[in-house]
Amino acid sequence: MKRIRLAAILAAAVLALLPTSATADATYPDPQPITGQQIIHDPTVMHLKSGGYVAYSTGGIIGARLSKDMKHWDDAGNAFAEAPSWWYEYNDKADPWAPDLSYRDGRYWLYYAVSSWGTNHSAIGVATSRSGLPGTWTDHGKVFTSEKTDTWNAIDPAIVRADGKLWMAFGSYWTGIRMVQLNPGTGKAIEDARVHHLATRPDEPYAVEGPYIAKHGRYYYLFASYDTCCQGVNSTYKIKVGRSTSVTGPYVDSTGKPMLEGGGDLLLAGHGKYIGPGGQSIFRTQGRDWLAYHYYDADDEGTPKLGLNQLRWTRDGWPNAL
Repeated sequence: MKRIRLAAILAAAVLALLPTSATADATYPDPQPITGQQIIHDPTVMHLKSGGYVAYSTGGIIGARLSKDMKHWDDAGNAFAEAPSWWYEYNDKADPWAPDLSYRDGRYWLYYAVSSWGTNHSAIGVATSRSGLPGTWTDHGKVFTSEKTDTWNAIDPAIVRADGKLWMAFGSYWTGIRMVQLNPGTGKAIEDARVHHLATRPDEPYAVEGPYIAKHGRYYYLFASYDTCCQGVNSTYKIKVGRSTSVTGPYVDSTGKPMLEGGGDLLLAGHGKYIGPGGQSIFRTQGRDWLAYHYYDADDEGTPKLGLNQLRWTRDGWPNAL
């Protein structure tokens, strides 16, 4: 009897040390509830000056979603009616990836990547629109390219302005996240642009991609997606962040470890039915910062869906997802 009682006490003690699913899930917040067209991949979201919200994404000829309140989203077709002919140089299906939406000089600018799985024969292109709405975009061709001889991959663009200059972060696997300066007039890389190195992993295959850079206070924050995307419920994507007082780095995490040495604070990871969050971007509306990303819904056979979480900044200047 004593032996049974002792075994029960030991078992209870062991169970007390193990995290319950509720405790583990509480570490990462669920996205806000949304309705309508939820399916999306690599979202970029913006509050349009005409009112309402638009989200562009991987899929179709840059898939489009529209919303009046960020809660109900409607399918709005594609950014383009047809694919520009030069896309076929990089993808035989003219399938663009990972768009980035920004606004400057009275126009919306839509950057995107064209490539094929597993190669760095890739290109980043740009289009402009006065309204930012699907079907109104004029393509302007290539911004920056990479070839198999390069040690970077020209996909996953993200635009940021800093100190009167325009910059584009980009990168996927190979040696990680890179950055080049752009000509603000053309929106394309300046001649003989230096390729800065912002983040990587210690070992091959250097599984970091999808950068996004946001300014808060005196720091620039580099958000990036780590590990494996696009495998449905088997995806291991997660979002990490580091910061720097210079847009070109060096970026470090809250312990001071450089992102060029594998550093980065974990901002959001899979929990519950929300598997593999990543492909993130940041947007600001009504005085608040929001994190947009996709996750794979374990309750819906791993379908990629839109995640939206408000960002809160701590007193020492680090972001938390709410």
